[in-house]
Amino acid sequence: MRYEHTFAQSAEFLRQAVKRMSQQEAGLHPFSYAIWYEYVSGINRDLQIALDARLASKGKLDDPAACALYYKHVADLDAKTALRIGDSVGHLVDHVADSASHAGDQASHYSDSLERWSETLQRPATTAKGAPPPPPGLADILRGTRDMQKAISDLQERLENSSREAQELRQEVARAREEALVDGLTGLANRKGFDLALAAGLQQDSPPGPGPCLLMIDLDHFKRLNDSHGHLFGDKVLAGIGEMLRANVKGKDTAARYGGEEFAVILPRTPRGGAVGLAEALRALVASRRIRNGGNKQTLIGNITVSIGIADYVAGESAADFIARADQALYEAKAQGRNRVSLAPRPQPNVPST
Repeated sequence: MRYEHTFAQSAEFLRQAVKRMSQQEAGLHPFSYAIWYEYVSGINRDLQIALDARLASKGKLDDPAACALYYKHVADLDAKTALRIGDSVGHLVDHVADSASHAGDQASHYSDSLERWSETLQRPATTAKGAPPPPPGLADILRGTRDMQKAISDLQERLENSSREAQELRQEVARAREEALVDGLTGLANRKGFDLALAAGLQQDSPPGPGPCLLMIDLDHFKRLNDSHGHLFGDKVLAGIGEMLRANVKGKDTAARYGGEEFAVILPRTPRGGAVGLAEALRALVASRRIRNGGNKQTLIGNITVSIGIADYVAGESAADFIARADQALYEAKAQGRNRVSLAPRPQPNVPST
């Protein structure tokens, strides 16, 4: 259990959490309560550090920041903890079920032996008169053994049901974890999913060959688009970009909504030239796309474009530096007039002075 506090402790943490919440700009919703409860109770050190840093730099906590802290430091941890607990419960139930099955078999053999012994003792004697009566209590032993067999049989049935429930729990938690890594609007990986995919890709021992490459994609003049046509239409544009990326980024490649109107594509085994070719194809697809405005039924023509920055990974480079180079290339594409692709230069190796 994640929260093992007494009633008195939890009541005190509630008082402290509500006090902290009331001092912020974020609403008094469950996300806020969860992060502040874990903060004041001291059970989530990473959250405390992140929250303190946020307050020190930005002052009060608003709704987007509260939700971001929740998803990064509370929700994902819950999913991992639940998955681990589900696996442990499943293994325990399976082990107990095996033990119960073995005990049931032993009880059955024991009962059979008693039955045969009872029949032998109760069979009329053929060679000698005055055969001894069955030992006292034999009937009670047989009855107790049968009761034990039934109890073990009932236990096995309950354990089989528990085993199925534990398996369903594992599957449900796994599905919930997958859903927690998906952006609801676009259907792409969300920022957390992107971070995990990039970290996993950079931690693997890469065989000789190209890649990985990273594309950072940003919608041009998105604020102007929202102001002119409304936020609902802006959401439709974002969803359309997500649909296009899902259709064109497949296999081991990962497309993600990096944040707001910015997207990212991780290409684990793509050379620089291939990444530039894909980026140009995606740019052209967006520029040719026509999205109907549900409000006035008119077709928007020629106003949706993207700029794309590309970086190819350099051995030993940190994930943060890798992203920063792709971001810098994106800024270059914006500075050059937007609706274009820019490739980041590779950093020069440090040459020792002679």
